[in-house]
Amino acid sequence: MSRRNPNGYGSVTKLKGKRSRPWMIRATIYDADGNGKQVTVDYAATEEEANIILAQYNNNPWNIDRNKVTLAELYKRWSAIKLPKLGNSSQRNMRAGYNHLEKYYGMKYRQIRAYHMQDSIDNCGLSYAMQSIIKNLWGHLDRFAFECDIIDKMYSQLTTAPPVPETSKKPFTDQEVESLWKIKDQPYVSSVLIFLYTGFRLNELLGMKTDQVNLEDQTFKGGSKSTSGKNRVIPIHPRILPLVEELVSEGNPYLISFHGKRFVQSVYYNYWNPIMKQIGVNHTPHEARHTFRSRLDSAGANKKCIDMLMGHKSKDVGERVYTHKSLQELRDTILLLKWFCSVFDWTSNKLVTKNARNAEKSTFLAF
Repeated sequence: MSRRNPNGYGSVTKLKGKRSRPWMIRATIYDADGNGKQVTVDYAATEEEANIILAQYNNNPWNIDRNKVTLAELYKRWSAIKLPKLGNSSQRNMRAGYNHLEKYYGMKYRQIRAYHMQDSIDNCGLSYAMQSIIKNLWGHLDRFAFECDIIDKMYSQLTTAPPVPETSKKPFTDQEVESLWKIKDQPYVSSVLIFLYTGFRLNELLGMKTDQVNLEDQTFKGGSKSTSGKNRVIPIHPRILPLVEELVSEGNPYLISFHGKRFVQSVYYNYWNPIMKQIGVNHTPHEARHTFRSRLDSAGANKKCIDMLMGHKSKDVGERVYTHKSLQELRDTILLLKWFCSVFDWTSNKLVTKNARNAEKSTFLAF
């Protein structure tokens, strides 16, 4: 009678007839397409011995035939054991990078050399970021293969990826922001404007789920990276409120989505870059975040409020508890990014003008 094991672990089965080693050990291996199938690993005289052999195989699944392990088989095992230990963003990046290694899926891993790896990096035809991701993935796979005694030399250490060009973090100008507003109905331009009016990091906005948007309170709740950055509240600026409402109404699980699914950062750049080219600039998403902070700083915003909005740790920011007063302070801070006059009534959702002089003073940020 066979013993049941977890899916993908393998099986031990007793064969019929008189045999000196009647217990058959079968394990799951994966082909070049990542499809699993069971193959016979060995035979044993007793069930106990068979289960020991199967356990040893799962501890090092290639100790019997490691010379034949393909890239696809290695990746399948690595993604089950090592990938879950990485952060969510890194996991998505590694999966995206693996899609560009298809040329080598069926190649035996021991035969892959530095020039194969470098070819996949140089000829992926994508951004600096994706080239770096592919290089990083080869490093992960090499280390795992080395641990499993599949290889004795890590060729990934000889590969290179072009450095991301340095940027001076130039903020968006008034004219550039206005150019974006003129094309706001084009695909994903609204996402650029939301970056500018929230200060979100790229991964934070792309990971923003629709249920993290409270249209009644007109707030976002999200963030990442640190205790100060996670689950922070960002009031929705009145000018982008219609854009956010339209995105929410689409009914996708993510606010900024790609065919209803979460955007991979490298794919998002395929839309960001053409938008920047259309308005004649070369800004990055991080420069939108830099613009948000520099505009608030120039407007004389309270540093504590800026740090809370940016998700930065500050000695002035203690335990992040949002009271009615602190939320109003954040709303007032957000309104320093404006074409608007000096007072906005969040209750009535209407602009209140005190007088022409105050209105004139408050429009120095044409944003």
